[in-house]
Amino acid sequence: MHHANYYYGHAHLLARYAQLDDWMHPPRMQGYLQHGWNIGDGMAPGVPFVDGSRLLVWSDQLRRRAWSQGRRDVIAVGSPFAYLLEMDETPVDESKRDGTIFYPFHGWEGQEVMGDHQRLIDEIKAHETGPLTVCLYWNEHKVKAIRRLYEKAGFRVICHGYRGFWWRDHDRDFLVRQLAELRRHKRVVSNRLCSAIWYGLLAGAQGAVYGDPMVLENADPTFGGEPRLRRQWPEVYGYDPDPIAARKVAEVELGADILCTPEELRTHLGWPVATQPLKQWRPAGSLTA
Repeated sequence: MHHANYYYGHAHLLARYAQLDDWMHPPRMQGYLQHGWNIGDGMAPGVPFVDGSRLLVWSDQLRRRAWSQGRRDVIAVGSPFAYLLEMDETPVDESKRDGTIFYPFHGWEGQEVMGDHQRLIDEIKAHETGPLTVCLYWNEHKVKAIRRLYEKAGFRVICHGYRGFWWRDHDRDFLVRQLAELRRHKRVVSNRLCSAIWYGLLAGAQGAVYGDPMVLENADPTFGGEPRLRRQWPEVYGYDPDPIAARKVAEVELGADILCTPEELRTHLGWPVATQPLKQWRPAGSLTA
């Protein structure tokens, strides 16, 4: 299995939804699974593929976009986060949501982000009410100077964990912790449109994208970058976007409208077909609001 298929516990979540007996040790996935929301064809730019390998993307529009790029063996299966919501039966008391969780745009092992965190802090504090939480990606969380900036400004500072890399240190509870945090907050905010905004919207929070989008070191401009984000997804930009319109877009971007049954998912991922009837399946469309 390609190591990125394990990121954020994705393979484990899908194995659990597919009702594999040993979902904590998912079998090899026959293909490359999209591991984060992006504006390309679902795959990270520059990732080499084995010819003929299946690409497993989150949404049908990504499948169409990949087709336009010349990729043919592409299947839209929905995002692991949408499957997590489908499985989760935790009751949610909407009246207890409070404050804002902020996700600053982040880098990764191969690219760093350049920007002014203090400038973002000032803008967030000027426009958000209630308790403030900042969730730093592990890259930034390990930098004491960045953490202290937010702590000094009165933010609660957290990190959902390490997403894993090269088949090591994968955290199968990453998205479980993220969902819990998104549900305790009324709003989810970022300075650049990203997976966390769509996740928050799907989990019932109000989403907003504003502030200095920062710059990613040696960013690939192939698919249009920040200007395209603002043009194509205006529903989430600004201090107070319409939450109903934004939620509808999130459902499409995360493939919550096309989720597979456990049997269908097994087939698409190349996993064993069940030898006994699976548990009763709850159809998509009953996601927690």
